[in-house]
Amino acid sequence: MSLPAATAYDLVVVGSGPTGSAYVREVYEQHPTASILLLDAGPRLTERPGTHVKNIPDPDARARARRDSEGPGPAGRPGTRLLGSPELPAAALSTNVGGMGAHWTGACPRPGDGERVGFVPGAELDAHLARAEELLHVDAHAFDRAPFADEVRRRLSALFDPGRPAHRRVAPMPLAVTTRRDGAHAWSGTDVVLGRAAADARVEIADRCLALRVVLDGDTATGVVVRDLVTGEERSVAARAVVVAADALRTPQLLHASGIRPPALGRYLNDQPQIVYAVRLPDDIVAAHRATTGRTRDEDGAIVPQSGVSWVPYTEAHPFHGQVMQLDASPVPLAGGTGVEPGAVVGLGWFCAKDISPDDRVEFTDGEFDAYGLPAPRIRYRYSDRDLATIEQAKKAVTEAGAGIGIPLDDGPVLLPAGSSLHYQGTTRMGPADDGTSVCDSHSRVWNIRGLWVAGNNVIPTATACNPTLTSVALAVRGARALLDHLNATAGRSTRAARAGTGTA
Repeated sequence: MSLPAATAYDLVVVGSGPTGSAYVREVYEQHPTASILLLDAGPRLTERPGTHVKNIPDPDARARARRDSEGPGPAGRPGTRLLGSPELPAAALSTNVGGMGAHWTGACPRPGDGERVGFVPGAELDAHLARAEELLHVDAHAFDRAPFADEVRRRLSALFDPGRPAHRRVAPMPLAVTTRRDGAHAWSGTDVVLGRAAADARVEIADRCLALRVVLDGDTATGVVVRDLVTGEERSVAARAVVVAADALRTPQLLHASGIRPPALGRYLNDQPQIVYAVRLPDDIVAAHRATTGRTRDEDGAIVPQSGVSWVPYTEAHPFHGQVMQLDASPVPLAGGTGVEPGAVVGLGWFCAKDISPDDRVEFTDGEFDAYGLPAPRIRYRYSDRDLATIEQAKKAVTEAGAGIGIPLDDGPVLLPAGSSLHYQGTTRMGPADDGTSVCDSHSRVWNIRGLWVAGNNVIPTATACNPTLTSVALAVRGARALLDHLNATAGRSTRAARAGTGTA
């Protein structure tokens, strides 16, 4: 699709990942006359926008969709391109309709203890998390019949459950996945989040359309300037509200390009140090729980009935999050996986809570540009002494977990290069007060700019260890409540109407 069909909308959302799509869905359902524009610089990969690429049945089409998601630059993990940062060497981005929601592993654990946003009332946060689980179709029991999952969890529970409250004990991992009538499973992409909005004419989805800046009239956001990446044509698009949900690296980039530069912009960058390990279940356990399907590992890593994903939750005493994925579900290639009983090889991934610092940041220099002509990002990032201690503690924990489950396939746990988690957070973090340490309030409204919201993992202000998508979608649900109030309050100044016209920037 080329430039937006209209020159004015009630809501413009920049970025079509899970959080941008959550804003679209909430406004679409609760404001029945609102016109909505959803922009993405990347291409539309599937007929239904935002479908998870693992749901594409043809392997060639699936591989093509991943290549189309990479954008300019060296390829990273399938579907992404590397940012090229020496201090965050594995940092990677996807550029496509659906964002990383077209590629993610679907893990949706709830945050606990210090991972929770303390200045959001607990009951409200829980309600937002519940709504996020609805939007993402989260199910903790889709793989209860996996042949070895109960045994894996029994062994993990013996190690980690003593002394934990019931809600933070070892459990099946809640996953954004739907079980079909034929027993197959479908991953949730942002098509699931969008729901009926994905196919309604009231919601326009413009792909290959780059937002260059947010337009300001004094202290009010009044729209965006966009460029058609196919033709190069540019246009101003008016809006009563703008949401920037372009991920934790490109959201601060767009705000910087727009002259919106609060002191905390780009700071408090938070990646999760990731440690991986692999083990094989003992032969006697495999023999006792023999699978009968004869299924071998799917080269694509697709979830199949032999898969099991278990969760060791974060606690204050255990400041990391364990994601234990049986062979068929793991996105990380596992040594010794070939020819092994499906589900008998177990990959353990421990994600650490980062010591958050304002010195860890993405920054921009005027006059230096990236491949899209936007301010070029530069990452400043390091592990503190506290981080290094936490990493060593996590290595010990994952080694104990591996020994408790089975027979090691690796020499020992491995710390992956910084940025490997793809869980970048904090760069437009929310806060309870405009004191220079946050970019937005608890409803994701950018401080001192009316009509402008930010969304994504980048608004999370806490040191999380769990997968952040559920939390960021919950915070988007919260933000959408305030955005709806804004639309209702400004109804007399509606900019809806233009379904034709070719205004230029």
